[in-house]
Amino acid sequence: MRADRLVATLLLMQSRGRITAAEVAAELEVSVATARRDLEALSAAGVPVYPQPGRNGGWSLVGGSRTDLTGLTASEARALFLLAGPATSGAPELRSALRKMVRALPQTFRADAEAAAEAVHVDATPWGGAGRPRPPFVELLQEAVVDRRRVRLTYAGRGGESQRLVDPWGLVDKDDRWYLIAGTERGRRTFRVDRIVSAEATDEHAERPSDLALSETWEEVVAAMEDRRSLVSAVILVHERFVPILRDHFGRHCVPDAPRADGRVPVRVAAHTAVSVAEQLAGWGARVEVVEGEAVKAELRRIGAELVSRYGEP
Repeated sequence: MRADRLVATLLLMQSRGRITAAEVAAELEVSVATARRDLEALSAAGVPVYPQPGRNGGWSLVGGSRTDLTGLTASEARALFLLAGPATSGAPELRSALRKMVRALPQTFRADAEAAAEAVHVDATPWGGAGRPRPPFVELLQEAVVDRRRVRLTYAGRGGESQRLVDPWGLVDKDDRWYLIAGTERGRRTFRVDRIVSAEATDEHAERPSDLALSETWEEVVAAMEDRRSLVSAVILVHERFVPILRDHFGRHCVPDAPRADGRVPVRVAAHTAVSVAEQLAGWGARVEVVEGEAVKAELRRIGAELVSRYGEP
């Protein structure tokens, strides 16, 4: 897009002080004629750029400013590219954009920025299998969020499929599971993108709260979900070295207490049902002892009886 080229041209002029149309063309991968037209357009639009004829001439900003137009410091540029680099894995458009941004930085920033961009590689595929595929409609929903366009959804919820007309506010990628946060006639709702059967962006303008902070809104959604998931709890005794593993299983619903004299730790664990708690504990066998939570104990006895019935000696 021409607007992108004009901004990139300004960044180049800011970082280098003086630049020729040929250099702009080489950096932005356009023709010299296109680069010259862009420079003339900047001047005509009132941007203080002017040509200097002659052997060592070129285009410069009035005053010869060498300040980076982005306002980034060296440490900020490094932090930005450290975060942006992993996102370009498998995304050629992002990698190309990152290369252009590197070229637009002042020369003294470039080496650190390039190293930061290549410092981390993200492999989202788990060991031994293909990762969870990206659900359909993510790109469509992203564009609808940016363009502020309403989306008509067919959504497969617990009560079956239903039609929804929503105002998309933002998308959240949580451990390769995508969620759409949107406004509806009944207020804010959260939709799992992999349950969307069909989606169509309309020409209707989407409303979005002016004070919306997507990260804070998502924290509210998570807190509400976790409250619903933690309706049943139990207290167990487990050796201290197993507590980190329990944390991996139960997440924020694993709350350890101070270790006892025998090296075991009282830990409160929770889930949305007693069955769910028991199922997660059953594989631990005698390594855990449930000391509080009668419903969970009853489910463990049931699971144990089923296993003995199926696999016990004749």
